[in-house]
Amino acid sequence: MTDTLAFPAVRLIVRGDLLDFTDDPGFAAPDEAPGVRWREDHRVFVEGGRIVAVLPSDAPLPAGWHGVLEQDHRGHLVLPGFIDTHVHCPQLDVIASYGTELLDWLNTYTFPAERRYADPEVSRVGAERFLHALWAHGTTSAVVFPTVHKVSAEALFERAHAHDMRLITGKVLMNRFAPDGLLDDVEQAEQDCLDLIARWHGQGRQAFAVTVRFAPTSTPEQLVMAGELCRSQPGVYMQTHVAENRSEVKWVSELFPDARSYLDVYDRDGLIGPRAVLAHGIWLDERDRAVLRERGAQIAHCPSSNLFLGSGLFDWAQAQREGLNVSLASDVGGGTSLSMHRNMADAYKIQAMQGTRLSAWKALHTATLGAAQALGLAHEVGRIEPGCMADFAVWKWAQGDVAVHRDKLARDSHGSLHERVFAWMTLGDERNLVRTLVAGQTVFQSPSVV
Repeated sequence: MTDTLAFPAVRLIVRGDLLDFTDDPGFAAPDEAPGVRWREDHRVFVEGGRIVAVLPSDAPLPAGWHGVLEQDHRGHLVLPGFIDTHVHCPQLDVIASYGTELLDWLNTYTFPAERRYADPEVSRVGAERFLHALWAHGTTSAVVFPTVHKVSAEALFERAHAHDMRLITGKVLMNRFAPDGLLDDVEQAEQDCLDLIARWHGQGRQAFAVTVRFAPTSTPEQLVMAGELCRSQPGVYMQTHVAENRSEVKWVSELFPDARSYLDVYDRDGLIGPRAVLAHGIWLDERDRAVLRERGAQIAHCPSSNLFLGSGLFDWAQAQREGLNVSLASDVGGGTSLSMHRNMADAYKIQAMQGTRLSAWKALHTATLGAAQALGLAHEVGRIEPGCMADFAVWKWAQGDVAVHRDKLARDSHGSLHERVFAWMTLGDERNLVRTLVAGQTVFQSPSVV
């Protein structure tokens, strides 16, 4: 396998209204937020999977670009592809399962579904279904949990590589408190990880993540091994769960009585660093948050999942004040939709319940450039900028009578751009999606597009 994909140097022009970010808007009032970049009716020039120029539509075409195919999406919104920083591929099988909190939910729904991924064909079909589902929601990059089976990670890598998609994943480490067929052991798990790193890490746009299910399902010996992988393998990521709900936190304190906190279980074995992605982080204390800030790690905030499972309300404004990196994630299947629209709308509600208003600018930044920066990938994804990969999505401003009416009022009343974007974010979902491009290739197109 070669280090890079030999994609043809296809030229393409995409025309539309561009929205992306150059800085973190923070929790500033929408009309005072920095970093919002709005470029109405611009052309994006793509060659060989990368953006090579962005120009106003009334600017002359660069030399050599006359006659190049143009996707004309005038009047539509063009955004960088969303980045989902925590999602479970096999849990599409159990999305929208009724009636339990986290620990019961794992045993009742998740583990039985994941056992099936020992079958290579189940893993292959599941990976393809999962990636197409992401693209159909405007998501072009993801940090993904497969299962404990090596073949499940291989299938994700293979299918993402075939489409030149940015994907971060790695086989799940789990050697206790799970049913037969979902348990590994320290020695074999380490060898499986090393094999996957040798084959996939840095191949095309693939990156390996040391993937600890969560502290209870790994013995102390396995956590030590995982930390050693993080230290010894340059550039790998680490992903896990932390402090999702109070029952889980209590269980961790009983299993690891010598650890100061749930986060400390990971930190003392060297798992917390600038490439660590920790899902949830609702029930962390002040010292935990200081450790995350000092290490440069990130919390993947999973609003829909937190609400659906009743896990708690993440205080994003506090995390912002304390300098933490926060990205946004669907956490399907605890989350009920791969749509980042729905997750952003749920994030707004969670913050509103705590007295904070989340702007569309902050939400969208977090799902694009903010996530890219936290992952160390801002040179590649998260912006519509020359040099970045051509990963972006084209959206209708409104879909359905109510949303069309609301959008028209926002335009006719000369309201702020934020008013219009906020209504799009709140009322919209995957039905607004016109087209998704990954490395300049159309991977999803609405049936209504001719």
